[in-house]
Amino acid sequence: MIQEAAASGVVGLSKLGAIGAGLAVIGAGIGIGQIGGKAVEGIARQPEASSKIQTNMIIAAALVEGVALFAVVVALL
Repeated sequence: MIQEAAASGVVGLSKLGAIGAGLAVIGAGIGIGQIGGKAVEGIARQPEASSKIQTNMIIAAALVEGVALFAVVVALL
């Protein structure tokens, strides 16, 4: 009886980890979407600065993606 309760508790914690990982991925998707949208808006306003804007966009998206990957790993451990 006690072992069954402990097993169900472990299953519950793993589901919480999956929820945390999902929230991390959703947050990263929203963040990268906003970064991309603002970059396109900036390029539309100043086409001559497109290379600088694109470089900064890629760096920012990579940082957001790195944080999301770290959050997924932590949530699933």
